[in-house]
Amino acid sequence: MPKIPKNAVNGIITGWGRALPEKVVTNADLAKTLDTSDEWIIERTGIERRHIGGSTASLSIESGRKAIEMSGIDPSTIDALILSTTTPDRAVPATSSAVQFGLGLRCGAFDVNAACSGFVYALVAGHGLLAIGLKRVLVIGTDTLSRITDWTDRNTAILFADGSGAAVLEAVDGPGQLLGWDIDADGSLEDLLYAEIGGTLKMEGKEVFRRAVRIMVDSAEKSIAAAGLTTSDIALVAPHQANIRIIEAACKRLEISMSKVSWVGNETGNTSSASIPLALFEAADTNRLKTGDNVLLVGFGAGMTAASAVIKWKQP
Repeated sequence: MPKIPKNAVNGIITGWGRALPEKVVTNADLAKTLDTSDEWIIERTGIERRHIGGSTASLSIESGRKAIEMSGIDPSTIDALILSTTTPDRAVPATSSAVQFGLGLRCGAFDVNAACSGFVYALVAGHGLLAIGLKRVLVIGTDTLSRITDWTDRNTAILFADGSGAAVLEAVDGPGQLLGWDIDADGSLEDLLYAEIGGTLKMEGKEVFRRAVRIMVDSAEKSIAAAGLTTSDIALVAPHQANIRIIEAACKRLEISMSKVSWVGNETGNTSSASIPLALFEAADTNRLKTGDNVLLVGFGAGMTAASAVIKWKQP
């Protein structure tokens, strides 16, 4: 993808928020009904527990409200809302409409579905809206995968969960946070991970694992190159929290230390669109980031989609 022009209208994140349902399902809970164990799940995925419950709209409203409050802006000044989700509450209208109403916004609102890559897609789209004249965009990534999970299928039940992460983007003249980005998809691989309308998630786990590592590495390398950086310049990686082994394999190929990775999947499971913002803002909230740090966001998802972005962190 092209580099960001130096004279471009860019954006900075001025507020963020996270939301997780109160109900927690541990590996031990799953072992009561599935042929599995806490040790087996941790060894293969790194996941220890996950949060279940709520609707896509309710979680989005919670994280969105926190982001708006942190930014200190008047909600009426938000020009657009982009919601990344694979699990809309209704087929029609877009869940973003319910979120817009719940937050008291008066702006355009639309959904994006790029599966687990979706938050980065939405973040890039949000910057595009800033470039054509909007001043403030609320970007949210939310999924309630528990609603489309077959809880009798060990292959998927141990992975998926619910959550939300949100960010307020504000326009700035000249260089902002977004240094480089990449989005991609390969529709020939759509049958590796899918859910029919009204059905549950089906996954070819081994093939998804193999493809995911390659997809994440390729996308990350494109974004880093577009930013004019090398992997040694990356201070923190906020990857899609699908599986710790996928992240380890990808980071090994990129020659990025796992000490630079924000891993929250042990506590959240795979929350799809929410996983990258949950990882990013956990790092921000725990003082792992400082102004000037180069941060790599990278993910993959059903489709098979891929997305990555390099942002220069600015502490609000």
